[in-house]
Amino acid sequence: MIRTTRRRYRVVARARMVAAAAAAALLALAGCADSGTAPALPGPADTGNYDAVVAGSPVADPSAITPGTWADKIKQRGTLNIGGTDAGPLFSLKDPSTGKVTGFDAGLSQMLAHYITGKTTANTQLTITTVDTRETLIQNGTVDAVFATYTITPARAAKVAFAGPYYESGDAIMVKADNTSISTVADLNGRTVATEANSTAVLALQKAAPGAKTLLFQEDAQCVAAVQQGRADAYVLDQGILISDASTNPAVKVVGAPFTQEPYGIGLPLGDPAAKQFVNDWLKKIYADGSWAKLWRATIGTVVKGDPPAPPAIGSVAGS
Repeated sequence: MIRTTRRRYRVVARARMVAAAAAAALLALAGCADSGTAPALPGPADTGNYDAVVAGSPVADPSAITPGTWADKIKQRGTLNIGGTDAGPLFSLKDPSTGKVTGFDAGLSQMLAHYITGKTTANTQLTITTVDTRETLIQNGTVDAVFATYTITPARAAKVAFAGPYYESGDAIMVKADNTSISTVADLNGRTVATEANSTAVLALQKAAPGAKTLLFQEDAQCVAAVQQGRADAYVLDQGILISDASTNPAVKVVGAPFTQEPYGIGLPLGDPAAKQFVNDWLKKIYADGSWAKLWRATIGTVVKGDPPAPPAIGSVAGS
């Protein structure tokens, strides 16, 4: 999914209000107790802390990588080929001045590459994906895995395997910053609502607000623009994506609590159960040693105040 690529955040009073509202909503989802005012929006990532988190994450024991397996091929190559984005604040965003991609999804992919190869730099190769290309790129072997706020669904699980889930979000609502008439999904009935074509939000919106008129776009940025320009009254998509948009754009805000559950998984080849087991075992390691929580603090936690949420249980979602 493609999002705004602005890297400099302007901290103004209105932006603080937007971030606080979005942070409170995400905290309600994650079960965090502190829903106070969000801290100042971050500038360029604190790459020193971020890099330390990735470098300090586990490395696989050689005996854990069997010759000829999915992980061994990556180890021999020296890079993990991933599908994702470089335009998603908080999850996977490229710094144009350095070319470095940081964020929660990006950091997880770099941690997995570090776990397999032992390398701390130049250990991933990114291919940009969209909601229409993720399964194809896994199926044809262009990428080893997809890290892209990738919601696990039965339909997708019929095409690719999912490790995880590693994070839980949910469909939420974005409106203009000065909008006071929309705060719940019921308020969307009779309104024009933008969302991404082929996203899980399309069906969720039809079910939760059948009286809404839906506008479909291919990209996140187009949906945000439709709200800003008044062509849509609201935009519905994963809260994790909306909050990253709102963290860089004071013209919009995220309102209410999520009205669905959206578990994010790591997309993997369907016919390789050993690859899925390997990645799930790695996730359990970074949950247990605190690496997952440290990465949350270095990325999402730079905007959302409070302790990291508990990571979701591996295999807790049908299809994972």
